[in-house]
This record gives sequence, C-alpha cells and structure tokens, in this order.
Amino acid sequence: MIDLSVLTEKASLVAKEAGTYLRKRQRTFDRSVVELKSMNALVSDVDRSTEELIVQKLMEVFPEAGFLTEEETTTQKTDSQYTWVIDPLDGTTNFVHGLPIYSVSIALLREGWPVLGVVYEAGMDECFTAYEGGGAYLNGERISTTTSKRLEDTLLATGFPYYNFSKLQGFQDTLAHLYQHTRGVRRIGTAAVDLAYTACGRFDGYFEYGLSPWDVAAGVVLVREAGGIVTDFSNNNVPVASESIIAANKSIHPLVYTIIEQKIG
Repeated sequence: MIDLSVLTEKASLVAKEAGTYLRKRQRTFDRSVVELKSMNALVSDVDRSTEELIVQKLMEVFPEAGFLTEEETTTQKTDSQYTWVIDPLDGTTNFVHGLPIYSVSIALLREGWPVLGVVYEAGMDECFTAYEGGGAYLNGERISTTTSKRLEDTLLATGFPYYNFSKLQGFQDTLAHLYQHTRGVRRIGTAAVDLAYTACGRFDGYFEYGLSPWDVAAGVVLVREAGGIVTDFSNNNVPVASESIIAANKSIHPLVYTIIEQKIG
C-alpha cells in the first residue's frame, strides 16, 4: 500500500526542482527557436528537457508507475494501477513571451482516477498540493474554495479554445452572459493555475473545453480536496474532466453549469 502523503511531498520536490530550472531558462530564452506543435500550440526544447527531468526523478520516487506526458519523452508503460500524468510547462505561450504565469503540473492516477496533485507556479514560487482524503495546501497551509453563493459576487476563470472550435458560438454566448452577471472572467493562460487558484479561493470557479488530461489532472485533485466540485459540461463526475471542465465551489458550480447547459448544450 503506497503512502500518498509521502508521495505528494516527493512529487512537490520534483515539481520545485523543475520550476527552478524553468525560471533559469526563461531569463535567457530565445523565442525564435519555438516550434508549432499544432494549431496555436507552441513547444520548445525547454518543455522536453523539463519533462525528461521530471520523468527521471519520478521513476526514482515510484518506479512501478506508468507515465502519461504531454511531450511523450517516455514510452514507459506498466501493468501498474498507477500512472503519473505530467505537464512539464503548462502555459508555454506565457513562458515564451516572458510572462511569469506558468506552472509544472504532476498528478498520480490510480486506476484512472486522480488521487494526488501538485501544481507549482514557478514564477510566484507557490506550490499547491493535495492527495485523496488529505485536503489541499498552498506552501503547507490548508486552503479551501470560496463560500460565495451568488454569481454576482464571483470572479471566474476560463481558457479560450485553440484548436477545437466546435462549441465556439455557445462559448462566446456563455462569456457574454457571465460578463454581465459576475465581477469578471479572467483568462491567464494555464489551466493548472486556474484550478489551483479556484482551490485556494482566488477564483470562485473555472470552466473550459478542449483540454487534455495533463492540463487538469493535478488541479482536479486540488479543487476536490479543497471542497469544490469538478464535472464536465454534461455535469458528469468524470475522473479527470479534460475534454470539458467546470470547477467551482458547491454553490457556484450548479449556477455555472446551468448557464453552460443553456448556451452550449
């Protein structure tokens, strides 16, 4: 039986080491060497080298686990019920353009369900951690979602689709409605940080579609352990909710879901 609290501590150290590396690389980064992985999706040697560092360290921490990584620098598959899900640099575009808002995201799945999450916001030196049944923390201090009950009192977060535009009109209609009935909707460019900020109460909720498991797996654990609700746009309590996601406190989640159901379907 693995000890999730111990694994969380070790994973946070790995995330911090990777984040330190990212901070150093950003100071001298040449954005002319960036590649276009797919429509509007940037990738650089920094993404790959950071992922290699994380994979190597996590293999030492928990060698029995498999890996699901954004940059596919490892093909290690095992019969283990555990899988590390890694985004070495969530917010690559921010990083490339010199913005300090980016993160390292590490999650552990057990039979497909996220049970451990670490999001390290390197530019702010803030480490968000959580594991199943253990609560959520920011730099060692317990955190929780907000207690807002009215949509008019909320600050929400979202992300814009960058390749899947199938729901674009409904998404724009959702934003237009929320602009008029909330304190604002922020788009900061990293899903992992959006979820971490929802977990600690900086945002009251977050929604987006067209994501991948590594974008949200760690943040999903944070929000759930901080007392929030995470579902997809159909209000299903799916393990990772990556294709579409609504994360918010228990009062705001149903309000956001209702609007999305009406505008996007």
